[in-house]
Amino acid sequence: MADVDTVRLCEQIIRTQFGPLTATVASVLLTRGRLSLPQIVRFSKLKPRTVRAAILVLVQHNVLWHAHDEGELLEVNIDECLMRLRYGRYVWQAEQLFGTAGAEIVQLILDNGKMRPPDVISRLSVYDPVKGPAVYAQALHKLVDGAYLRPSTVLSHQSPRDKWIRYEAEEKAKISGFPTAKELKQAKETADARLKREEEEAEEIGMKRKPKDQSGRSSHKRKAVEEDVVDDEVYFRVNCEKFNIHIRNKLIENAATERYNGCTGLVLRATLKATDAKQLRLTDVRSDPTSFANVVMQLPEDEDLSAGLVLQSSKRPSTMTLVKDYLGILASADNPTATGRAASFVSISSSKVQVEFELIRRRLRRRVLEAVARERHGDDGVRILRLLTDTGKMDEKQISKIGMMANKDVRPLLSAMSADSLISLQEVPKSADRNPTRTFYLWYVDAQKAESALLDNLYKTLYNIAMRRQAEEEEPVVAAVLEKRQRTDVSQDEERLLTRNEREVLAQWEKKREKLTVLEMRVEEAVFILRDLGRLGSSDD
Repeated sequence: MADVDTVRLCEQIIRTQFGPLTATVASVLLTRGRLSLPQIVRFSKLKPRTVRAAILVLVQHNVLWHAHDEGELLEVNIDECLMRLRYGRYVWQAEQLFGTAGAEIVQLILDNGKMRPPDVISRLSVYDPVKGPAVYAQALHKLVDGAYLRPSTVLSHQSPRDKWIRYEAEEKAKISGFPTAKELKQAKETADARLKREEEEAEEIGMKRKPKDQSGRSSHKRKAVEEDVVDDEVYFRVNCEKFNIHIRNKLIENAATERYNGCTGLVLRATLKATDAKQLRLTDVRSDPTSFANVVMQLPEDEDLSAGLVLQSSKRPSTMTLVKDYLGILASADNPTATGRAASFVSISSSKVQVEFELIRRRLRRRVLEAVARERHGDDGVRILRLLTDTGKMDEKQISKIGMMANKDVRPLLSAMSADSLISLQEVPKSADRNPTRTFYLWYVDAQKAESALLDNLYKTLYNIAMRRQAEEEEPVVAAVLEKRQRTDVSQDEERLLTRNEREVLAQWEKKREKLTVLEMRVEEAVFILRDLGRLGSSDD
C-alpha cells in the first residue's frame, strides 16, 4: 500500500480527470489495498452499478490491475496513475518526433486509454476523409514500430510483482532439500528472465507480416516480400517508458551542457540519437555501442563545433576530429582514475562509444539531494552530506575535524539533517549491555531512505500545487469570468464582450496558472530523477 501523500495525490489526479465518483472508488482501493467488487461496493457506499462503471473506466485507462487470488481482486496501479501528470509532455514529444498526426494519435489514445488502429484512423479522419487515413496510418505505423505504442494484452492488466512472486515460488519448489544462497539467487534470476521473456513476446503481437509482390519483374522471377503492418485487431496503449527515455536523454544533455558548454551537449545528444531505436528500458546500465561516424551523421550540418573548443592553430579541424575531442572530454580521458570515471558521461573502447546511464543517474540523484540539503541547511549541510557520501560512516568528532567545522555547529546540524532523513545514525555498542556511554554513534548517508523521504515530500508538494490551482480557479470572481468566457459568443470576441476589469482578472489568473505549471514541472522533474531513474523505481526494491 502507498503512503498518505501518494494516496492523496493519486486520488486528486483521478478526481480531476474522471470525476468524484470514480475518485471515491479509487480512494477505497488506495487506502485499503486489494479488494473484490462486493468489498468495494460496501466500503465506498455507492450503488453497484456506479462502482462497476467506475471500475470499467479505470481498467480502460490502465489504472487498475487484476489479481486472481481466491477470486478476482482489483488493485490500483500507482505508477500508471502518477504517470498521468506527464501526458501533456508526451503529446508534445510526439509532435516533435512525428509531427501533428503523431501528436493527435497519442492524444486520442491517452484520452481513451486503449484503442484499435481502425478506430483511431476513423476518429481522426473525419475532417479529411480523402488524405487523412493514409497520413494517420503512416504515423501510426511509425509509432508502433518505434515502440511508442504497445499492445494491450491480458498480461498488461496483471501486476508484474504478483507474476514474479509466483514464478520465483515455482523455481524454489524445484529445489530439493534446503536451498543455498546460490540456488535462491538463480531462482530469482530465472523468474526475472521468464517475466521479461513474456513481456517481450506479448509486445510482438502488435505487428504482423503481410506478403507483398515486387513489381517490375517477370512472373517466374517474382518473389514474395514480407513487410510489417499494424494488426488491426490489437488494442494499443501509449508506452510511457519510451517517452520517459526521451525525458532522461534531455536531462543528460542538459547536465553535459551545464558542466561544459552547448557544443558538448550537442555531441552527447547526437550520441544518444544514434542509439535511440535500441533504447527500450530506463533501467539500462549503458547504451549500445555506436561508432564515431554514426555520431557525426546525427549532428546538424549548420552547427560550428569549433566554437566550444580552444584550438591551437587557426586551421579548423575536421568534424570527425572535433567529435573525437568532445567525446574524449565526456569520457574524462584526461583523468584515467576511479574519480574521473565516476564523473564521465561516456566510455570509449575500440572506436566505439557508449553513454553510461548508471553513472549519470547516480550523479543526478546526488545533485537532487545536495540541492535539498543546501536549501534547508545551507552550504554546511552540503559539506557534511558530501563528506559522508564520499567517506562513509563517521562519528561527530571526525566530521568536525575533517569538515573543518566547530563541534558546536556540527551537532545541531547533524540532528536537523537526521530529522529530514538526509543522514542516518548507526549505533555500534562496545559491550553486550548496549550502554550509551560505551557506544559509538556513526553518521552516514542512507541514500535509499533519504530519496524515499524526499520523494514523499515531493508528492505532497505536487498535491499542494494542484489544490492551490483549484482554489485559485474556484475563487468567485475568477470562476464567474471563466464561466462567461466559455460562452460561444464571448470566446469568439473576448476583447469586445469582456470588460477591462474582467480581462485583468483573466490575465492575473493565467499568470498564476503559468507559475504553478512551471513549478509543477520542476517538481515533477525531481520526481522523475528519484523514482524513474533512481533505485526506488527498480524491480528489486
